[in-house]
This record gives sequence, structure tokens and C-alpha cells, in this order.
Amino acid sequence: MAPSTTLTRLFLAPTAAVAALIGFAAAPAQAAVWTSSEQWGNYTTDDGYILYNNIWGSGAGTQTIWADSSSSWGVTADHPDTGGIKSYPNAKKIVDKPLSSLSSLTSDYNVTVPSAGAYNTSYDIWDTDYDYEVMLWVNYNGAVGPLGTPQGTVSLGGHTWDVYKGDNGANEVFSFLRTSDSSSGTVDILPILKWIDTEGWWGDETIGDVQFGYEITSSSGGLDFVTNGFDVTSS
Repeated sequence: MAPSTTLTRLFLAPTAAVAALIGFAAAPAQAAVWTSSEQWGNYTTDDGYILYNNIWGSGAGTQTIWADSSSSWGVTADHPDTGGIKSYPNAKKIVDKPLSSLSSLTSDYNVTVPSAGAYNTSYDIWDTDYDYEVMLWVNYNGAVGPLGTPQGTVSLGGHTWDVYKGDNGANEVFSFLRTSDSSSGTVDILPILKWIDTEGWWGDETIGDVQFGYEITSSSGGLDFVTNGFDVTSS
């Protein structure tokens, strides 16, 4: 599995937009193709995506991941109302191409997430050496925040982001937080990665994992996070 990142978090208050855009989800009514409650449970889909339960943080509770496909999966998580990230259940697509050789890299997402708890819904994009991590937060709720210091606001890939730059001791982290929460959309990822290059923050890195999932800090009582649609395309 790709390495997870232990982040030092700032605390951001939830916005009214979160409650307006996202609500409680329901687990599938019938048995899924795959389920796992194991800490590192993983599953490879027919179209080459890898799903991870990925309960990696200290003080975690219980979490069960289910999947019918790479574009239809979710988790039920019951993590205590304490600080620190408990898990990042996600679906991953391996790109394995140098930035300079990519002509396109896009992704679609559609999620249903709870109005309670503390979490972010995010892309986690890595180079193949795991020296750099690019996080794209499309929504977030509760006492969570990005690593590093603010670098301003940019409009890239069809969205407007607040940008943060930091280092967790193992790798550099570039976080892009969407300025308004979204439960569905398309992200043109390549312009974001090229912008990082033009800022001089990295070079012609080989893009490895493109992950998408839920970085959960707390979900007391058991909350459902559902991916209704997800794909990554590159050329």
C-alpha cells in the first residue's frame, strides 16, 4: 500500500456550505462484491483500481469497507471523537508516467458524506518515490486542517483552491483546499501538477498513485461515507 501521512493539523470551523451540500449516507442494501473490516484490507477491481481500508492512525475505532466496483464503494466508520487522523480508506489508480510525458490527467468524483464527524474527502497524489504528496480536498467537515503554511489562492483544474505547503518529515506536502465544498465534479489534475512545477516546488516527477477517499479524524457512533462515482483517466 502507498504510505499514509501523519499531518500536524490546523483547526478550521465547519462551514454552512458543508451542511447544505452533504448529508448522511446509507450503506448498500444488498451484499457487496467485497467487504473487509481488516486494518489493511485491500481489493483489486477488474479495471485495475486498488481499494484499501487503510486504518492507520492511533486511537482508531472500527471501520468496514465495501465495494461493488471502483466507482461504487464506501465505508462505515466508528472512530472516537479525538484528535488525529484515524484512517484514509481510498481507491487508487496507478499512473506511473513522468509529468513531462502526460498530455492529460483527469478524474470524476461523486460522493455522499455525513454532516457530522471530522474528515476531508480528498485526492492523495504521489510521485513514485513518495517524496512528494499532493492533496486535493473537495470537501471537509469538523476540526481538520492542512499541513503547512498558506501560499495563496489559485484557480486551476476547474476549481478554486486555497494552497498550503508543508513538510511532515518524510515527504513534502502540497495541499489544495477547494474554497467551497463539493459532492461531485471533475478535476483536471494535470494543470495543478504543472503549476507546482512552475512554482519550483518539484521537478519532472514520475506520477505514481492517484488515490481518492476519506481522511477520517472522528466519526463517533458510526458514519457512512459513500462513493457513487469515481474514475481516473490519463494519457
